[in-house]
This record gives sequence, structure tokens and C-alpha cells, in this order.
Amino acid sequence: MKLTRKESTQRRHRRVRRKVSGTAERPRLAVFRSNQHIYAQAIDDTAHHTLVAASTQDPALKADLSSGSTCEASAQVGKLVAERLLQQGIKSVVFDRGGNLYHGRIKALADAAREAGLEF
Repeated sequence: MKLTRKESTQRRHRRVRRKVSGTAERPRLAVFRSNQHIYAQAIDDTAHHTLVAASTQDPALKADLSSGSTCEASAQVGKLVAERLLQQGIKSVVFDRGGNLYHGRIKALADAAREAGLEF
């Protein structure tokens, strides 16, 4: 029986989440990609608390973007979430790709976050 794309993504996400967990010192940078937007948030799994978040629907980015489903938009989200984390004094994160394959928009977000100063 062949799995649908969504089922495959969910399986990969469950597999990744077994190994990846965030702490207050090194939060989990979780990425969710929809067809039209991309969302990133830094999560402290020990306290079940979101430290910072950014997305293509963020007012700081929405006016500058023509579309939320491009690699350029993902790069801007990555840069914004990295800046917000650095303001809180967090330099290192654990990357959670959310079951998505590491290419395209996910890779663009990760690379932009690294360029902005995050380590993972």
C-alpha cells in the first residue's frame, strides 16, 4: 500500500521528533510549511513554551513579500526568527524540519538563520 505525501511527511516528523527535543538553552527551531506560507518557532520542550515565532504572515514581513511560498520569503522568515532569538541571547538551536525534506524552502530558511548568526 502506497502512502500519500501527507502520511509520508507525518511519519518522517514522528521519526525526527523521537530524537529532537529543545531546552531553554538550546530550543527546537520547528518549521511548518504550507502551500502558501511558512512558519518557524523556537520551542522549549521542557517547559512547553514557545520562545519566539516568525512567519510570512508576520506584519514585519507581509508588506515586503509578494508571495509567502517562495524561497526568498522563507529566507526572510529564517533571518527574522534568528534576529529575535539573538535578541533573547540564544545562539544555538536544534533544527526540526517538521518531516519535510531538507531542500527548497526549508533549506532556504535554515541557511538564512545560520547566516544571521544561529548555530545548528
